[in-house]
Amino acid sequence: MHAARPQSICLLRLSALGDVTHVLPLVRTLRAAWPEVALTWVIGRGEQKLLDGLPGVTFLVYDKKTGLAGMRALRRALAGRRFDALLQMQVAARANLLSAFLPARRRIGYDRARSKDLHGLFINERIPDRPGIHVLDALGSFCEPLGLRQTEVAWDLPVPEDAHAWARAQWPDDGVPTLAISPCSSHALRNWRAERYAAVADHARDQGWRVALLGGRSALERDTADAILAAMRPPAQAGGAGAVLDLVGKDTLKQLPALLARADLLMTPDSGPMHIANAMGTKVLGLHAASNPRRSGPYSDVRFCVDRYDAAARKYRGRPAAELKWGTKIEHDGVMDLVTVEDGIAAFERYRAFRAGA
Repeated sequence: MHAARPQSICLLRLSALGDVTHVLPLVRTLRAAWPEVALTWVIGRGEQKLLDGLPGVTFLVYDKKTGLAGMRALRRALAGRRFDALLQMQVAARANLLSAFLPARRRIGYDRARSKDLHGLFINERIPDRPGIHVLDALGSFCEPLGLRQTEVAWDLPVPEDAHAWARAQWPDDGVPTLAISPCSSHALRNWRAERYAAVADHARDQGWRVALLGGRSALERDTADAILAAMRPPAQAGGAGAVLDLVGKDTLKQLPALLARADLLMTPDSGPMHIANAMGTKVLGLHAASNPRRSGPYSDVRFCVDRYDAAARKYRGRPAAELKWGTKIEHDGVMDLVTVEDGIAAFERYRAFRAGA
């Protein structure tokens, strides 16, 4: 363990929304131990929009579309600066190459088990090899070679008051519980069928819940939302519940956390909104078959998740999940069909029972 206090640290984690959310507790740990340390974070454009305003951090945006030219421009923007430590928290080939343009004496990366794409050539120190832990805890361990331990997990996403005001305007504070549905992951093979979302949404409305559809501006998210709406029963047949709130494509990355914070429960596959909702204190009904919820599910509470990861391992890999390498993804066509409507309704009812007893 190195006890020397660094004066400057560079964090390299470009994407994705969920993963940069997982880095926030590490930032809090570093700032708590060393309030005066200069933190620079090399990050993707969308991810920077989510985290803009994070105190004590200077962001350097790298757009992957700029390729090598963008890497050289980033090097020039550093104007000869040399960091005491680089935390290389991404093993993809592009991130590894980009790290070579970031001058640092200590270059801390992943253990050998999690390295790939020549990651080991770009680092000179490694975090502990600790299989069986959540992605957030793995990222948190990047402070250990610096002599620290991440013993507390706090996010404190920077969400401005105008974003909260916008979220409050989307539905009234009338005591009606709200199920938010964010149906799309950036990995299409993690996505559930629209008619299954619709069936769980109809069940929620039968219990007197409000349903809100969330998502970005992509064609996939719009088409998925339209398919869910088409498969749901009309409001007149929905136990007195009102029409579904269709907020797909209407929020910004700053408004999304505020919107998720207002929901009582979020139903989603393994996705960025899952982790943003968790960071904002909202419970998550996660839909898991392609990925292991103990590794990449909502960090604080997986009680309301559907876990068909072991069934997926047995069907597509021919062995139980316990025999797979930690972190193995099972992204096969049809894998999410292992999650049934009954699974989704049972998870929703687990949350309802918890809420009634809370």
